[in-house]
Amino acid sequence: MFETAELGRKVSKAEFKQREAELREALLIAQGRLRKASFPVIVLFAGVDGAGKGEMVNELNGWLDPHYVLTRPLGDPSPEEQERPKYWRFWRDLPPKGQIGLFLSAWYHAPLLDHVFKRTKRGRFDQDLDEVMAFEQTLADDGALILKFWMHLGKKAQKKRLSKLEKDPLERFRVSKDDWKHWRMYDDFVGVAEHIIMRTSTGQAPWHIVEGADANFRSLRVGELLLEALTDRLDEEDAARTIALETKAPEPEPEPKSAKDNMRLEVVRSGRPTVLDTVDLEAKLAKKEYQRRLREAQATLSRQHHEARKKDISMVMVFEGWDAAGKGGAIRRLVTALDARSVNTIPIAAPSDEERAQHYLWRFWRHLSRAGRVTIFDRSWYGRVLVERVENFASEKEWRRAYAEINDFESRLVEHGTVLSKFWLHISPEEQARRFAEREQTPYKRWKLTEEDWRNRSRWGEYELAVHDMVERTSTQCAPWHLIAGDDKYHARVTILETVVAQLAEAVSK
Repeated sequence: MFETAELGRKVSKAEFKQREAELREALLIAQGRLRKASFPVIVLFAGVDGAGKGEMVNELNGWLDPHYVLTRPLGDPSPEEQERPKYWRFWRDLPPKGQIGLFLSAWYHAPLLDHVFKRTKRGRFDQDLDEVMAFEQTLADDGALILKFWMHLGKKAQKKRLSKLEKDPLERFRVSKDDWKHWRMYDDFVGVAEHIIMRTSTGQAPWHIVEGADANFRSLRVGELLLEALTDRLDEEDAARTIALETKAPEPEPEPKSAKDNMRLEVVRSGRPTVLDTVDLEAKLAKKEYQRRLREAQATLSRQHHEARKKDISMVMVFEGWDAAGKGGAIRRLVTALDARSVNTIPIAAPSDEERAQHYLWRFWRHLSRAGRVTIFDRSWYGRVLVERVENFASEKEWRRAYAEINDFESRLVEHGTVLSKFWLHISPEEQARRFAEREQTPYKRWKLTEEDWRNRSRWGEYELAVHDMVERTSTQCAPWHLIAGDDKYHARVTILETVVAQLAEAVSK
């Protein structure tokens, strides 16, 4: 595999100077086009020590406009990063649409070293690579352009490079004992690297092996491959945009209507049995029983949370449900039992411009707390398969693949040791109408009721089917859904608290 990168190819200074000037101009033009594009560019560098990874990143920063280039040297995780699921730091550092991210080693760093130094067996190694491919596939499915460069040197060329750097007073700091240790294990590194490249070089995230012995050849090769891939993608997007404009149907004239009158439509049910039909909406709790069980559950949860913090066990809670189903009230009862200094409640609304420039999961990854803390999402990543599906904010292709993306995301949380609780608060259409009317008449609640809330009632059946599919495809053994009967708020609040108590008890007892 690596023989093609040990041919001793060189580019003269004169040729390099001419080609570099042309290449830089073309890259800047492409970067300008990219600023208006709907995708980010992710460029990853890995390879043999001394083969020019860092130099290549510096070169690209010099050729391109650095205002729109993010450079991420990701090696061993910091203590803060170790407290979160391992892909948190990679998601955090992704470039937004229209920009270029340059990554050094990144998500390949740990799998490579762990297997070379026999910290992982072959099964675990392949599992790590499967996770890498799933991550890259998720990004590529959302439109990211991914290029991966393996910067290569033969064993003799690597020794020569390291020795030369050691003799240079200005470059000596770049050579460490680990570099020479890795050189002595050259065959082990190359064998593992070959397996990584063969397994993870895909059509959407290909590897390019680049000979690194001659700096001029190396730089031009990387720059020209980047330019070619970027230009091809930009041309494809321009062509697709032109076709879309030519075939776009005229928008229908809006029908005159009185918003609130037309939004108070009779609820139309889905017409088919769904998992929500199994929820017993007659479940109730008397006030005294509610108060007793609420106190007990909150006291238990408070003690458990103290134990969880000592053991660095994180918690993530997800609240979804119908409008006015009682999510806010349930969250308040939970937060009261926890140490407010370690709780972060995230209300999810329509994404901001910054969030729209990223993969839809990005804003949820970035909110994950450090070890021992609690993150509560009021609405969540399930918006992709609920409101975005029903309201056509996401294409069918996008929301259908989201089930697998969400399952992968949640499995990474649980694998890290996070306690994940997911609640759907279910109420009847009649109870929702009663609560809407109550909000209209209550000054301090009136702000909660919007025209959109009334309009959503007219699509009740579509949301029922979306919820059914969501539970069917994302209620897994490691992250099950809890369907909560919410017509009686007392019953709903206590059920949620006791469910969290049971889940946390299991986690802290391990």
